Amino acid sequence: MSTIKDVAALAGVSFTTVSHVLNNTRPVSAEARARVLAAVDEIGYLPSAVARSLRRSETKIVGVLVPNVRNPFFAELVVGVEEWCRQAGYSVFLCNSDNDPKHQQAYLRTLLEKRIDGLLLSSAGDADELATTFRHASVPVVTVDRLVPGARADRVSVNNQAGAFAVVRHLLELGHRRIGCVSGPAEFEVTQERVAGWRRALQEQGIVPADSWLIESDFSTAGGYTAVKALLTRQPDLTAVFTGNDLMAMGALRAAAELGRAVPRQLSVVGFDGIELGSYIYPAITSVGCSIRDLGREAGRALIERIENPQAPFKDLQLTPQLVLRESTCAPLSSEQA
Repeated sequence: MSTIKDVAALAGVSFTTVSHVLNNTRPVSAEARARVLAAVDEIGYLPSAVARSLRRSETKIVGVLVPNVRNPFFAELVVGVEEWCRQAGYSVFLCNSDNDPKHQQAYLRTLLEKRIDGLLLSSAGDADELATTFRHASVPVVTVDRLVPGARADRVSVNNQAGAFAVVRHLLELGHRRIGCVSGPAEFEVTQERVAGWRRALQEQGIVPADSWLIESDFSTAGGYTAVKALLTRQPDLTAVFTGNDLMAMGALRAAAELGRAVPRQLSVVGFDGIELGSYIYPAITSVGCSIRDLGREAGRALIERIENPQAPFKDLQLTPQLVLRESTCAPLSSEQA
């Protein structure tokens, strides 16, 4: 690779003059500036980003750590984050913890060692360890979607309880009364809020859900498939199922088909997040969510604002989700089945 001394030799100036031209740190004659820039173009010199970061105590790089890049939700989220950060002049270093808290901690150490200017995290679990890491982190931290209880960090999320309440209320308005719930891992705040929304919607209609109506799984298609199959086997009188996200709802469609339950005529299925993919499968999934890309943009904006104003009060931003009506819900077959 070419160096600043190579540029100086070709331009016939000192390497300090080259440095002043490239960094605008001191006036240089127009003739010398022209020779330096011509030499830079001729040999393809690229100033060292590492050297610049050491001088300026910044890298213009942010780390983004998500639990599952295979989940379309996080793919759309990262697009929004990257859009906002790019406009602000920052590059994004993306890591995937693969829903493994140990991988998450390893990536956190790597990112912090790389002298990033800020960190955006969607948790893969182990909240206590994360909260401790954040207390000792030397860079600003923002959490998004899967938040970290007790962490001193900005929070950007969807109003999960309101969203779950809205989509379950839709089922109730259709006439369903026995509505099961397939949740994500109970340790996550996002899971607890969505389950709370399901319970509140039922209880407002005087329905107390039995313990057997709720089953826990993970936020994956396979997890939704396995859990819904087990749920309907032990509780076949359920006429509708609320799943913790849209991937789980896709698994629910497969499970229902294998059990001979036509969706939506014999079983209504709803999800959460409103991912674009949910509108292209059959039947398209009724869901609830906000623009995931907008959620990412808001998270990116919160991180850049925190980097630029580290002493500002912490923010807790919640986006309001909207019901997305598609093909996977209808009224139950009869009042006796509801």
